[in-house]
Amino acid sequence: MDRNIYLSNMNIEDALDLFMGKANFKKEKEIISVITSLGRVTTEPVFAKYSSPNYNAAAMDGIAVKALDTFDATEVNPIILEKDTHFVYIDTGDPIIEPYDAVIMIEDVTEAGTGELKIITSAFPWQHIRPIGEDIVAHEMIIPSNHNIRPVDIGALLSGGIKDINVYKNPRVGIIPTGTEIVEPGTRLEQGDIYESNSRMIENLVIEYGGEPKRYNPVPDNYELLKKSIQKAVDDNDIVIVNAGSSAGSEDYTKALVEDMGELLVHGIAAKPGKPAVLGIIDGKPILGVPGYPVSAYIVFETFAKPLIISGSGNRPKKDTYVNAVLSRRMISSIQNREYIRIKLGKVKENLIATPLSRGAGVTMSLVRADGVFEIPQNIEGYEAGEIIKVRLLKDLEDIENTIVSIGSHDLIMDIIANMMHKKKSEYNLSSSHVGSMGGIMALKRGEAHMAPIHLLDEETGEYNISYIKKYLSNKEMALIKGVKRVQGMMIKKGNPENITDIKDLVRDDIVFVNRQKGAGTRILTDYLLKNQGIDAENIQGYEREMTTHMAVAAAVASGSADIGIGVYSAAKAMDLDFIPIGDEDYDFAIPIEFLHDNMIQLFLEVIKSEDFKNELEKMGGYSADNTGDIITI
Repeated sequence: MDRNIYLSNMNIEDALDLFMGKANFKKEKEIISVITSLGRVTTEPVFAKYSSPNYNAAAMDGIAVKALDTFDATEVNPIILEKDTHFVYIDTGDPIIEPYDAVIMIEDVTEAGTGELKIITSAFPWQHIRPIGEDIVAHEMIIPSNHNIRPVDIGALLSGGIKDINVYKNPRVGIIPTGTEIVEPGTRLEQGDIYESNSRMIENLVIEYGGEPKRYNPVPDNYELLKKSIQKAVDDNDIVIVNAGSSAGSEDYTKALVEDMGELLVHGIAAKPGKPAVLGIIDGKPILGVPGYPVSAYIVFETFAKPLIISGSGNRPKKDTYVNAVLSRRMISSIQNREYIRIKLGKVKENLIATPLSRGAGVTMSLVRADGVFEIPQNIEGYEAGEIIKVRLLKDLEDIENTIVSIGSHDLIMDIIANMMHKKKSEYNLSSSHVGSMGGIMALKRGEAHMAPIHLLDEETGEYNISYIKKYLSNKEMALIKGVKRVQGMMIKKGNPENITDIKDLVRDDIVFVNRQKGAGTRILTDYLLKNQGIDAENIQGYEREMTTHMAVAAAVASGSADIGIGVYSAAKAMDLDFIPIGDEDYDFAIPIEFLHDNMIQLFLEVIKSEDFKNELEKMGGYSADNTGDIITI
């Protein structure tokens, strides 16, 4: 089959208006049990059948009396009451039967002999009695129409005698995962296989927004099989979502199938990620083709499926929360598309700092780690570092404000520390952005971070970190929290099939290298080693290919796209690679002194000094923690 051509680069608002208008999605009604109605939306007001309470009821444990019999009671003139003549014992909720018209709490009476009680305070009529209808009066409205039913509403409805209730139906949403390469999680992965996960993300988004998902078995890239599956989903559901197959490849069939089976409205929207969206109508029902990359799939779903589901379920869309934040680095964008940038946020002094995460459409973890989303509008080329931007929150602001903003070098221990901090005190978090050691130093200089993990070698002295803090942060009162000693070395394939023994092997014609990004401490170390050996970087295949983490370098070697990379032993061990040590280095934390006494930083120090942390380091291998947590004032 020939490759597709995008039919449009339609503005997102125009595409949404067209889709929603053509969908003509009607809200359907149904009657369900009140006890299963949580989160559903009423189609009409609900009126009580019965009063609650529907009789005069005791509000306290005690005795029921005639108020008139008690009027003269005082401390100096107590009154003696006889059981069954002047009072009866009563429990909370019991009916009040004539001639009794008041309740005295049991703690306000004293035994005065067989069947007699003494009181020293008079009761007034209807004291401690719940009258008929005190809570709910028969025929009064309990909840209005278009009301989202809460747990307290269910209690009130049942108290008012309501057993069943009219609500809007949850829209039925069919989800079809497609692709010859996808397999179900738990299946053994063969070369070229990918675990199917997008449909499960979409499935739970449907539930969150008030829909009823029906996920179908994955369908390979076969036109007729897909057509059959789509038709079944259209017959069974109110909305159909086809995941993958919406792009411009020769086996991307969604666009052609929508044209064949119904009306194609849009193929291609002005969004990044998310451009290869397909919007159409089949048998009067909206069908949405979402791209296969997870971030693209999420954004297209949120833009087009979410409003349909919310509208169909009778819910009202929740108002998004936006905050102003300082952009930590320059962002360039194409003027052809609206771009959705996932953002990590943290509060440093009085400012919220926005650090962009990976922009790749396939980087699921950018969604997991994101605190918010920043939209660069179409026709805007980007924003400069230091500009104030508006970020739509994905998490509570309180959680963001109780977060240590760590910008700098990557190491696996940052995830370990973050988890241990959160486990000790769940209100505190550690957010790590990996921009390299020098990037961390610059973030501190601009006041955009609480701390920077660094491992910067001074080529002249052989000392780590201190000279860089003195050079670049001389205008700030700084400290260095000692971190860990870690082993750096050459990560190579298991069994060393290329027989790599030395840094000099990097210039071999049969060796492909993978590098770290400029400014990373490992990059600085690599260049130092090359300089000492008199090696010209231009003679190294792959020197220009950059990764932002040790694990990304290790993954490149493990996958076979590179033969060697420089990194830490723990990353090599995690990816089951061989490792040739180069030497130990200091991985420390630069921090302005003004932050040292913050509760978050004190917890950070407590964690890295703990035996539990040292045990984790031992499991990972390649670390030592002799001076961990010591503070050097600079």
